Amino acid sequence: MKKIILSVAILISAASCQEQEKIGFIDNGEIINAYQMKIDIEDKFKAQDEAFTKQRDSIARVYQMEMQSIQQRLSTLSPQKQQEESQAFSQKWQPVQQQMQMQQQQMDQMYKTEIDSVLSKFNAFVEDYGKKNGYTFILGKNQAGSVVYGDETKDITEEVTTALNAAYGEKDEANSSEKAVDTTTEK
Repeated sequence: MKKIILSVAILISAASCQEQEKIGFIDNGEIINAYQMKIDIEDKFKAQDEAFTKQRDSIARVYQMEMQSIQQRLSTLSPQKQQEESQAFSQKWQPVQQQMQMQQQQMDQMYKTEIDSVLSKFNAFVEDYGKKNGYTFILGKNQAGSVVYGDETKDITEEVTTALNAAYGEKDEANSSEKAVDTTTEK
C-alpha cells in the first residue's frame, strides 16, 4: 500500500512539475491594420499619390490641348506631312510618359519597401513580446486559416496591438526629443 501511495505521489509531483505551455493567438490583419506605423506610412504615401495625380492630370490636360491643336492642323496637311507631324508629336511626349511611369514605379517600390519594413518590425515585436511574456507559441490568425478556431481567452490581439503602438509611440517621442535637443544645441 505504501508503494502505491508513493508511486501516486511521485506521479502527481512529476505532473505538477511539468510547465504549462502558454499559447496565444493574434489576428495578424487586425494588428497590422491598427499599427500606427503602417497608418502613418499610408498617410504619407496617400499625400504623395495625390500630388502625383495632380501633376499627371495637369500634364494630361496639356497633352490633350496640344493633341487637339495638332489634329486640326493635320487635316490640312498631305498624308506624308501628317505622318511626320504625328511622329514628331509622339516623340515629343514619349519621354514625358516614360518619366511619369518611372515616377509611379519608384513610388510603388518605396511604398512596398516601407510596408515590408512594417511587417518585419511587427514580426520582431511579436517574437520579443512572446519571449518577454512567457509564451511558448503565438499563433497568427489570418485569411489563409492558420488558426481556424481559438478560444477567445487565448486571443491576445488587442494587448499586442496596444503594446506595438505604444512601442512605436515611444520611438516617435524619442525621435522628437532628439530633434528638440539638436535644435537647442545648434542655437
